[in-house]
Amino acid sequence: SLSKLQLKTGDLDPRLFSRLRHLQKLDLSDNLLDKFPNSLTLPDLRVLNCNNNKLEDVTALKQFPLLEELTYENNVYLTLNDDYKVMFLLQNLRLLNGKDITKLANHVRRVNSRKLTSKVTAHWEKFFRDQLPEKYTAEQVKSIKKKFLKSVQTNVVYGPSSLSEFTRWRVKMIAEEFLAYSLGLELNTDPELEEKMDENEEESTESPREAAEDVGQVGDFSSYINNVTIMPRKRKRNNSKSGSGNKRSKSQAKTEEEAEDVSAEPLHFLQCHSKGNSREDFKTQLWSCVFEPLLDCGARKDPIVSSSRTVATCGGESVCLIDCETGTVLKKYKVATEEFFSVAWTTLTMVISDSRKKSHNILAAAGRRGIVKLIHVAADFCYGEIKAHKKPIATVCFSPTRETHLFTASYDKRIALWDIGIPDCDYNFKASQLLVLEAISIPLRIAPVPTCPDQYLLAGCESGCFAWNIKLDKEQKSRPFEAIFQFPDEDGGITTSHRVDGLAFLNDDVIASKSSKPGCIYLWSWSRSFDTKGKGCQRTLSAVILAELEWSMTDLSYLTLSTCPAKDYVFCGDEMGSVWMYNLSNYTAAWSSAKGKRSDKKIPPTQILKWPELRANREQLTEVLINNVVSDPTFTYLVVLTSVNITAIWKKS
Repeated sequence: SLSKLQLKTGDLDPRLFSRLRHLQKLDLSDNLLDKFPNSLTLPDLRVLNCNNNKLEDVTALKQFPLLEELTYENNVYLTLNDDYKVMFLLQNLRLLNGKDITKLANHVRRVNSRKLTSKVTAHWEKFFRDQLPEKYTAEQVKSIKKKFLKSVQTNVVYGPSSLSEFTRWRVKMIAEEFLAYSLGLELNTDPELEEKMDENEEESTESPREAAEDVGQVGDFSSYINNVTIMPRKRKRNNSKSGSGNKRSKSQAKTEEEAEDVSAEPLHFLQCHSKGNSREDFKTQLWSCVFEPLLDCGARKDPIVSSSRTVATCGGESVCLIDCETGTVLKKYKVATEEFFSVAWTTLTMVISDSRKKSHNILAAAGRRGIVKLIHVAADFCYGEIKAHKKPIATVCFSPTRETHLFTASYDKRIALWDIGIPDCDYNFKASQLLVLEAISIPLRIAPVPTCPDQYLLAGCESGCFAWNIKLDKEQKSRPFEAIFQFPDEDGGITTSHRVDGLAFLNDDVIASKSSKPGCIYLWSWSRSFDTKGKGCQRTLSAVILAELEWSMTDLSYLTLSTCPAKDYVFCGDEMGSVWMYNLSNYTAAWSSAKGKRSDKKIPPTQILKWPELRANREQLTEVLINNVVSDPTFTYLVVLTSVNITAIWKKS
């Protein structure tokens, strides 16, 4: 028993453990292990307890082939996919986390493997066999192997989506075995390779502190950029799956032609969120980006521009800090098996040595694990975490008035307000939950109301747009929504039930939101829609619409919008890789007047930035969705996040 000894991975010395030839039971519970070393040996190990650690991967357990009983409960990073991996890797395993898995494990090893093998073989026969000539060179084999492995992992699907990671892992393994058998290729016998992190990217094993990695040694991905070519001609449009996605009005078509001479130019295309730093990863979805606030000390401040040019982006297992001007990836923070959905900045005044105070920017990052990571960026240090929800966190944002107050919106249909505290010089901090806002569906976007940020919070959810009273002087810690807003629907009526996947304030009063009606972004007034003196909970209120913006007719969701209040701009990407930009400075004065009327006609985009034709390793990147697009506060840079693991940075001319 080596339980409760604060052991880290480095403490498991293979030279010592390899001498324990007859050890049958090992208890490593309640330690700080994030993985197993590959060469512990232990050839006779039958029972292993790893409960309450920080394990992120299970594939190294294959070194214990006689293992019969395994427990690893309360390792927050392990998922159902990992359960299936150990069932496949450990042929003698009978008990997993106290449950008899004999029957299921046999299904995984036999039926699952047989069906996947059949699908992999069929994929080769249908799409790849005829591509290989009778007499082939090593280079040709290498090329087709690369294409086949990429294609087969993308297209061979089996079982529930919750097991997609396991399925991809097995499909790759089966495909490599198939190629080794069919073409006489050398077989990679280590199924862990795909899961391994680069040596220079390993996280610190200190807990709960992970070192935010400095990517200086990795470079600014210029090696990748050398393989990406921007083609000057217009990108050919693919047929939209929605059928109506290609339809454009005359005003849209005209705007597109005018937009050929755009006032923004592409600066950089970065592939910095790849799983395992793979250049072949064009599948990782990028979700959120936020520009770093400026500090008085001038950290990372360019004297030429008046706002920060540093942006935090997240997607897949990593969070990156990027200098928009140079395209350099300044820092990269990674948690294996996490999928980050949202990032947010705050500036905390921290006490440093000699009781002096200094302002530092802190980055909060959250996602599928329901955990908020708190990163002190200047120190390259993740100093703590908050286990905020048991389900994924869709989005996070800080209060604009209280720097330690953080909102987390989760798939558990709740929005929580936290006080993250201020870390001391040893990074000790205390987080506390202040409020829980009950939603009736998953909250997707949240925004404190600018005129009363300590009293009201607005949220776009899967089933509508809601407002909550968040005033802290009330005793009630758990609160239902105070109002739900009605919007026009596509049939000419009004509805409260619709997915609102885009929500942002254009100024103190005007809100931009989508998507109760295809092809439309609504601009509406907070003050005219919501009576702060009204009483009662769960009121139904009509949103007072000021204008409609023309947008794509796609029925795809989660292509979110953003605003640049200082310049009166709204931005929204589409399903064709384009960015729609709306300069609304000619309208805002009229909307703010007491007699401001609704604009009768839809407002077309001021311009549309087309996705350039990109080639990676000579293959054209297609089917590009724009998940998010954000400008810095002065609209100098525009950061575009895609569904194909590309961060595009544009600069206003």
